[in-house]
Amino acid sequence: MTASICAVPSSSSFHLMVALNMAPPSSSSSDIILDQTFKHATPIFNYQIHWTSLGDSTLPPLIFVHGTPWSSLIWHTYAQSLSQYFRVYLFDNPGFGDSPLGELRTDNVSKKVALDADLAQQSEVFAALYKFWAQEWREGKGAHVVAHDHGGLMSLRAHLLHGCQYRSLCLIDVVALGPFGQPLFRLVAENEGVFAALTGPIFEGVVESYIRDAAHTELSRETMDALKKPWIMSEEGRKGFVRQMVQANSRSAEDVEGRYHEVGRNMPVKIIWGKEDGWIPVETAQRLKEKLNAEDVVVIEGAGHLVMYDQPGRLGIELGWWLSRKGI
Repeated sequence: MTASICAVPSSSSFHLMVALNMAPPSSSSSDIILDQTFKHATPIFNYQIHWTSLGDSTLPPLIFVHGTPWSSLIWHTYAQSLSQYFRVYLFDNPGFGDSPLGELRTDNVSKKVALDADLAQQSEVFAALYKFWAQEWREGKGAHVVAHDHGGLMSLRAHLLHGCQYRSLCLIDVVALGPFGQPLFRLVAENEGVFAALTGPIFEGVVESYIRDAAHTELSRETMDALKKPWIMSEEGRKGFVRQMVQANSRSAEDVEGRYHEVGRNMPVKIIWGKEDGWIPVETAQRLKEKLNAEDVVVIEGAGHLVMYDQPGRLGIELGWWLSRKGI
């Protein structure tokens, strides 16, 4: 089923139509292809980011940012619907989905820097991509940004450290406040060689179990296959998955957390959280609201970390309500 949105974004019927017609993202519900490439070089890496845009270029810009171990696939259904009212941008972070991992330009770097545990490099790439897109925007208000998981920390870093100005910011079950880490992250980090050596059904089982743990409801076989495919189809994918786990275990936001209070002063901020999120406890939502001076926190019952799969209709309502209020 393809999502649809009725004609008047601010009306109650708009929210009802989203709830009735929003299907969970899946490989068959979308034929979106990341057909554009953005190249960016830092002193340490060369990056090649795959992206695309939907909707008329004169519409207000809206950017979806994914986290780990996901890709822009999780946003496809929402992007298709909202492209009727926004110029929607989708992209895969380095090492996720269609975008290859950054290529090291030098061997003279520490493992921590090469790992990019604090997302400093990925945030810089996102900021450069954001400013590249901004060249076609007619108004100087910036884009609406919707971010999930570590996409939240990326978006916050891009704003606070790289000067990206957003029209609004919606954060969904995001990585933003320490302490970070899960038991699996620590286990993989402490036994990196063992996990890197796993292949075949054993490795696939690890990936599938990890993904299943992010959802509160049962994921369809089609959805599970689509989410795990990038990590199990090649040796590069397997190494990438292990790398993401090690990276997540070492994450820190200390260099930006002290400036979070600036964010709510600069733009409207909304926080959405799955009540049953087993990865990042729901209590984090209120802490983050206070840190960011956010306008609102919405807790969605019956949803875990993958709220866009657990409760796609409810998330559609919240996004539609937020975006209709903050600027079609």
